[in-house]
Amino acid sequence: MRKKIQKVGQKSMALFALTILGVYNSFAQSSAGIDQATSEVSSYVDPVANLIIAIGAVVGLIGGVRVYIKWQSGDQDTQKAIMGWFGACLFLILVGVVIRAFFA
Repeated sequence: MRKKIQKVGQKSMALFALTILGVYNSFAQSSAGIDQATSEVSSYVDPVANLIIAIGAVVGLIGGVRVYIKWQSGDQDTQKAIMGWFGACLFLILVGVVIRAFFA
């Protein structure tokens, strides 16, 4: 009777050890997947940040031309247009910098 209890105990300990190893292995695989996803997202950060900064430059040039045209025509809303144009350019440039800082 005592030997049967010992065999059952040994079998249960072996099953427990295999279960723990299986769980550990599954955590290791998910960690590798997370690391791979992180590296893929990090590879997209620089091109996206550069694209946003380039869009900011184009918006800046277009906005500058629009402000110049308003100023030459004597429009009273020139200051309002300058503030809107400057705010849009500043926002786009800061978004590009923040994206780079957040994911780097």
